[in-house]
Amino acid sequence: MTTVPPPPEPRTTGREPRTTGPAPRAGDPKPPATGPALRLAGRAPLPGDRADGDAPGHSLLARLGKRVLRPGGAELTRVLLAGAEITGADVVEFAPGLGRTAREILDRHPRSYAGVEQDPVAVAAAGRVVAGHGTVVLGDAAATGLPDASADVVIGEAMLTMRGDRAKHAVVAEAARLLRPGGRYAVHELGLTPDPLPEPVKTGIRRALAQSLKVNARPQTITEWRSLLQAHGLVVERVDTAPMALLRPRRIVADEGPLGALRFVRNLLADPDARRRVLAMRRTFRLHRDHLIAVALIARKPSPGP
Repeated sequence: MTTVPPPPEPRTTGREPRTTGPAPRAGDPKPPATGPALRLAGRAPLPGDRADGDAPGHSLLARLGKRVLRPGGAELTRVLLAGAEITGADVVEFAPGLGRTAREILDRHPRSYAGVEQDPVAVAAAGRVVAGHGTVVLGDAAATGLPDASADVVIGEAMLTMRGDRAKHAVVAEAARLLRPGGRYAVHELGLTPDPLPEPVKTGIRRALAQSLKVNARPQTITEWRSLLQAHGLVVERVDTAPMALLRPRRIVADEGPLGALRFVRNLLADPDARRRVLAMRRTFRLHRDHLIAVALIARKPSPGP
């Protein structure tokens, strides 16, 4: 296996400020935005856009300016793409989100690119990234509607983790259907360590992540990720790991660059509700840091025998 090396919060009621005075009349200038309106002022809609207290963790981070949302960061994504042999290949990406990985895929000159995304806002965002070089369609990764054996490479990042066991199998089965013989399925997900890990420990970690991230996060051990892919006839050829350091300052700078990291911190400081959520996520990651890793696997669809 190849391994990639490793002020107190202000109290807030969450209520909108009350105003007094005469009712506004037609033609009066609009008052300045406050509360949630101010928090979202000047920001484009993002996938899963909901109130900060209810938004899935990845959507909240994106709204705050975080662009790299993969558990192993941009570096593990680059390792994954290098191993997937993208140049000259027909590539399908499941859940491209805002198109960060799609841009890196196109930089490697595939023959074609198609993204399948279930969020309409993300479809538009990723579509702008790949315009003129590929397409992004609205659809479900478990039932894309694309033809059998139409892809050399299928890529998915941080999306199997967010699905239950049955849904995981449905997505992997679809990837296997889309791949030509010899094609590669490349995934970048959240892993659990050590391997094996007692079931009560896994259950506790999954519950903590679900409560903090507001999604049904179900990471697995490397053995479990291997078994999932192998159950659909795929042969795992490469496994890479990295620390799960999504909200550590050094990783944020590495992934976002100095200006991007500064933008994220500025937005965080300006939004007490969002800051509370992000700090809670970071505490959960720190609490379980001995058991959380990022894992990238590449599995090949075997060619038919003689």
